[in-house]
Formats: sequence, structure tokens, C-alpha cells
Amino acid sequence: MPPEVCPHCGADWPPHANACPGCGADETTGWSEAAHADNPGISADDFDYEEFVKDEFGGRAKPRGLRWLWWLTALLLVLLLLFLWFR
Repeated sequence: MPPEVCPHCGADWPPHANACPGCGADETTGWSEAAHADNPGISADDFDYEEFVKDEFGGRAKPRGLRWLWWLTALLLVLLLLFLWFR
């Protein structure tokens, strides 16, 4: 049975609504006894960022091989500024 007031946002819940009109919470995402949004069951120590990125994006978090491009860009900018300064 849905609550009369949304436990997440405090909006009034219509009697036969399946989801909160204010925030969209429903039985599977927030107001049932089985939904636990505050504790997803993963501790910070168990979370592996690299594994998450691999699963979500199929690759590494940072692209490799572009470091030299940034150094070259910085060098060219410094040379351009020196050229314009002493011109």
C-alpha cells in the first residue's frame, strides 16, 4: 500500500498512484520495506573504480598516450608567447 505522504520529498501521494508525483519514488525505488537506497550493500572499501569504469565504458578511466600531446601544446604556446614578446 502506498504511503499518504512521500517519504523522500514530502509530497502528497494520490490514493491510487503508483509513483510519487513529486520525485518519482515508487515501490521498487523507495517507499517499500524491501527498498534500501541508503545502504546499497557496497562499502567504500569494496568499490573498485577501475572495475566500474571497465564495466560501464569498456575501457580505462584515463586515455593513455596523450601526455606527450599536452607537453607539445604547452611548448608551442610558450614559444609563441616568447616570439610575440620579443617581436
